[in-house]
Amino acid sequence: MDLYSWLEADVSEIIFEVQEAPEGGYTARALGHAIFTEADTYEDLREMARDAVRTHFDDDDPERPLAIRLHLVRDELITA
Repeated sequence: MDLYSWLEADVSEIIFEVQEAPEGGYTARALGHAIFTEADTYEDLREMARDAVRTHFDDDDPERPLAIRLHLVRDELITA
């Protein structure tokens, strides 16, 4: 992949790191952008992420992503 293709691919997608909130629900933080959102359900989080991206980027912003990736991070502690 050449540099131009890599840059083009990079701006077409934004990645959110999603975690389950200790008090319930989910939180999502965009990687590389100052965007944060939260919701009670995963379905609601999808809509909140869309809304947050639309609010953060202007319609004519060339960096506005075409896709949103939600990356769920889940920690689990088990006994050995």
